[in-house]
Amino acid sequence: MIAFFFIIIYLGPMVLMMIVMCVQIKCFHEIITIGYNVYHSYDLPWFRTLSWYFLLCVNYFFYGETVTDYFFTLVQREEPLRILSKYHRFISFTLYLTGFCMFVLSLVKKHYRLQFYMFGWTHVTLLIVVTQSHLVIHNLFEGMIWFIVPISCVICNDIMAYMFGFFFGRTPLIKLSPKKTWEGFIGGFFATVVFGLLLSYVMSGYRCFVCPVEYNNDTNSFTVDCEPSDLFRLQEYNIPGVIQSIVGWKTVRMYPFQIHSIALSTFASLIGPFGGFFASGFKRAFKIKDFANTIPGHGGIMDRFDCQYLMATFVNVGPNPSKLIQQFLTLRPDQQLHIFNTLKSHLTDKGILTSALEDE
Repeated sequence: MIAFFFIIIYLGPMVLMMIVMCVQIKCFHEIITIGYNVYHSYDLPWFRTLSWYFLLCVNYFFYGETVTDYFFTLVQREEPLRILSKYHRFISFTLYLTGFCMFVLSLVKKHYRLQFYMFGWTHVTLLIVVTQSHLVIHNLFEGMIWFIVPISCVICNDIMAYMFGFFFGRTPLIKLSPKKTWEGFIGGFFATVVFGLLLSYVMSGYRCFVCPVEYNNDTNSFTVDCEPSDLFRLQEYNIPGVIQSIVGWKTVRMYPFQIHSIALSTFASLIGPFGGFFASGFKRAFKIKDFANTIPGHGGIMDRFDCQYLMATFVNVGPNPSKLIQQFLTLRPDQQLHIFNTLKSHLTDKGILTSALEDE
């Protein structure tokens, strides 16, 4: 599995995005299938079709937004894409309403409660699986490092927590997973932080990992090439006095992204495992050992990615300036002018605009 992971990284971000889509579809299939088995709902009319239809609708909404945000010039150049982009949310809402009406029309007497159970099951599955995979794609567009480091930290934590627990584990951590121990949890935390720092240091030096995916109008292709931002340039940091007396250094040179990696690895170690605990509780609730038997010896795809979904949300939090600019460019000229004058007045009142003009 690790070798396969290295191969798809080598193939580039577009292949990674396709893999994420395939994983999303398979995870959705596994959870929905459990719902069918638990509630014995195979005889419900149209429900299997409706579940996949809602998956299609939600993906159309999310990925249509992504294409507009990151490939605005391509969308504006092609007339069909420009129309789809302009009315994207209306089309998405219309598609969802169609599925909603189909669900109401499919309701069968004596099965109402069961059908609403499955309707809710489908929507919760969409919320967990599709939303998170969409955020993974967003992280990939910003640069493969935002995808590889968080995922690798989760994998490292899973392995090291097992190793520390196997050799030193004595104290049970949580009843949902009796084999998990505090020794493994704490040992995995420290090992993951160190691993995150080292991996970030290595990857920050390569443009193919730190540059966002962009569309090149001249070559009509997607490129990963840029001038690395300050986040991926070595800088010198002063070491606190207490630590200086231990290591004997006054300063250290490191990438600012490595500071981000500490936050990422800490989250992967302290909060990420709760995704696994949640999955364990889910399986115990429905008396199943694995989500599926897709991977021999490992269970289903969802068994391998239960901790990754929380990680995707954590990495993605925060405003995206490029998205704000693209939204600004889609407005009417009078709306753009109004925002420009408002922003100009705001910057002038704060003295920022005046200072900038004087510097010029």
